[in-house]
Amino acid sequence: MPVKLSTSSLKQTHWYEYAVRFALGGLATVAAGLLGSYFGVSVGGLFLALPAIFCASATLIESHERRAKEKAGLSGDRRGQQAAALDAAGAGLGSIGLAAFACVFYVVVSMTTIGAFVAAILAWATVSVSAWWLRRKLRITSRTVRTGCIGPSANGRGISP
Repeated sequence: MPVKLSTSSLKQTHWYEYAVRFALGGLATVAAGLLGSYFGVSVGGLFLALPAIFCASATLIESHERRAKEKAGLSGDRRGQQAAALDAAGAGLGSIGLAAFACVFYVVVSMTTIGAFVAAILAWATVSVSAWWLRRKLRITSRTVRTGCIGPSANGRGISP
């Protein structure tokens, strides 16, 4: 599955859902700032590393998926949970890239600021896409393990029934 941008979901989102995302993201940022002013910048920075928007987006993704299934006359609880879990996995992979960004920036910034940003962005993109690709290649679905149905792609990864 290639990575692509789809703007169709922007039409399905209500204005108040954007307001919720903005408000929760702002509150998380303010909380991190307050923690940083009280405990010091290193503690505040740790809390800023948490994607401020993630909590709001996970709940909104879950409700969108659930509503879509319920429109079709089905129970959408499981589908909503799976969609939110997939978003969480993507956030985790992005966090690995964020750590690479921070490490590269820390090492290079003493030489050149612009170069540090360029190198860190390249490191972030490389690590994030590589983590996504590696997850796609190494994942074992629970359905495959549960039923014992091992397909040709699973056999190539050393998985046997």
